[in-house]
Amino acid sequence: MEIKSDIQIAQETVMEPITTIADKLGIDSKYVELYGNYKAKIDYNLLKERTNPDGKLILVTAITPTPAGEGKTTTTVGLADGLTKIGKKVVVALREPSLGPVFGVKGGAAGGGYAQVVPMEDINLHFTGDMHAIGAANNLIAAMVDNHIYQGNKLGIDPRRITWRRCVDMNDRQLRFVTDGLGGKANGTPREDGYDITVASEIMAILCLSKDITDLKERLGNITVGYSYQNEPIKVKQLNGQGAAAALLKDALKPNLVQTLEHTPAFVHGGPFANIAHGCNSIMATRMALKLGDYVVTEAGFGGDLGAEKFLDIKCRMAGLKPAAVVVVATVRALKHHGGVAKCELNNENLAALEKGLPNLLQHVENMTQVYKLPCVVAINAFPTDTKAELDLVERKCNELGVNVALSEVWGKGGNGGIALANEVVRLCDQPNEFKFCYDENDTIANKLNTIAKKIYHADSVVFTSNALKQKNEIEKMGLDKLPICVAKTQYSFSDDATLLGAPKDFKVTVRNLKVSSGAGFIVALTGDIMTMPGLPPVPAAEKIDVDDKGVITGLF
Repeated sequence: MEIKSDIQIAQETVMEPITTIADKLGIDSKYVELYGNYKAKIDYNLLKERTNPDGKLILVTAITPTPAGEGKTTTTVGLADGLTKIGKKVVVALREPSLGPVFGVKGGAAGGGYAQVVPMEDINLHFTGDMHAIGAANNLIAAMVDNHIYQGNKLGIDPRRITWRRCVDMNDRQLRFVTDGLGGKANGTPREDGYDITVASEIMAILCLSKDITDLKERLGNITVGYSYQNEPIKVKQLNGQGAAAALLKDALKPNLVQTLEHTPAFVHGGPFANIAHGCNSIMATRMALKLGDYVVTEAGFGGDLGAEKFLDIKCRMAGLKPAAVVVVATVRALKHHGGVAKCELNNENLAALEKGLPNLLQHVENMTQVYKLPCVVAINAFPTDTKAELDLVERKCNELGVNVALSEVWGKGGNGGIALANEVVRLCDQPNEFKFCYDENDTIANKLNTIAKKIYHADSVVFTSNALKQKNEIEKMGLDKLPICVAKTQYSFSDDATLLGAPKDFKVTVRNLKVSSGAGFIVALTGDIMTMPGLPPVPAAEKIDVDDKGVITGLF
């Protein structure tokens, strides 16, 4: 039997007109801005007229990622379709893919198999232009900073202490560090500079955390772009750049409405990375979904130590959200990888390796139930090579923690393969919970970081480099130390060392850089060797992507 690719399945699907999807949610046509037949932006003014109670918010997270794959987005989409199958009014809320991973290692981010959001080619490529708008706003601010210096520098900006970097939505290691302003006086002031990937920029975080256009403009104005010769922070509002940046972002702020293969409504909006940014879709899209559906299924990037921690400690804190339940996605294959099995051997039954790798899953589960006090279910993303003995072992170990396991077969069966998971999620949503944050945002920077490291990563402590200590003192002096923490850390381990698989113990986390994102409203702590501009792999996914003379794209996954 031929196994169809994700893009084949997506292209064979007959989509409903996006106006039909909007009608399902009761959205007045005056709020629907069409981008062709199958995509629309929904005007955020819709939120002003919706006074009904919010639906129930379900967070989908996962174990620590492995090359074996976990299928978090696939499970998210399949769960939503499963909830629809059992008669619930559901909305999915996902992040937008970045072009960097699409052309790099990870591929697209629209789900897979028979649990996808469509049109997948559009979503994975230019979509509605949000990424381009974010990049343009970011680079406008960068241009205004350098122009201010060129035109006389009334603010006394120190070119050696400009912290605002340019961005591009592509994995391009060559741009991590550049020297610009060369070519003589007419071409600017020579200085060291660099690029971040667009999804790691503070503009992306601001777009995703803004409650409305006024909040967006205020956050943009509060961005710190660098420091003066007198060591005073320089803000975008001192350059009068917040209005123009907001003008570039006014349409990007509107959530994008699409659909799943089974026509469940889906908002796909905002796309910060979770390893170097806060990893959640926009507050605007989540709030809109909660007003339009009885159940909202959303995901956070990478494993629970990154995306889920930031979703709960940053996004929920800022937006006043309270999740009703958490789904932790795992695969038997990935757990065997955490137990030391090579990728080429993962199809073979190996109960010893599975038992060795299971502590990774169990630590993520305990973090959700014990630290955040949230009801939780484990979704095992099914593979044909999983054996009954392996599945039984996972279930037994999870049951010992008081957590149920549901087999998710959504990749091959769509919503029908997610009904068991959907029923367990509904059961959990009906239970009361005592959701709490991991740390007190009013604690010191050091205490907040140590709390995350000890409670979530199970580390011994956090170590600051001399550079990070100096930056910590500066942030404290500016009075910005009472903000949430956004840890930039490898996604491949609970630790800051990508080679430490499973659930490592007795390690320290080294913070080498602290940066205040004063517009977004959090402090970024860079650990280990994490980069804010990824590079392409030896064989990029881009090499397999093509388009024919009819405009049909192939090779996306």
